[in-house]
This record gives sequence, structure tokens and C-alpha cells, in this order.
Amino acid sequence: MAEKKKVCDVVGCEEEAVKTVARKKAEKIFDLGGRGSKVHLCKKHYKEFKKKTKKERELERVGWV
Repeated sequence: MAEKKKVCDVVGCEEEAVKTVARKKAEKIFDLGGRGSKVHLCKKHYKEFKKKTKKERELERVGWV
């Protein structure tokens, strides 16, 4: 049985998804399709997501110390 490839959930993107992130965080940056608590992102959009959430992620890590 052939495995169905995941597609990026960003509206207008048809690239293959490589990472999954929380929908609430991704909604702040991208226009998303689909539903659920997680979204799939392609390599390009995941890189953009990391850049735009860097400060927020750093602050979260400080809180765990």
C-alpha cells in the first residue's frame, strides 16, 4: 500500500511537509488551511516559522530554567 505524502498546510503551498508544529503558533504567521491542533509545514515554511518565532522560543526556554 502506497503511503500518502503529507502536504504543507499553508494556503497556496503544495510542497511536501517535513515538520509538524502547533497550530496556534503557526496561525500567527501563516494563512492556514485544514483543521486540527497541529499543522504540517514544508522545509521553506518551517524555516520561516523558526525565524519568526525565535524570540518567543528563547523566552519559553528561559522560563524552564
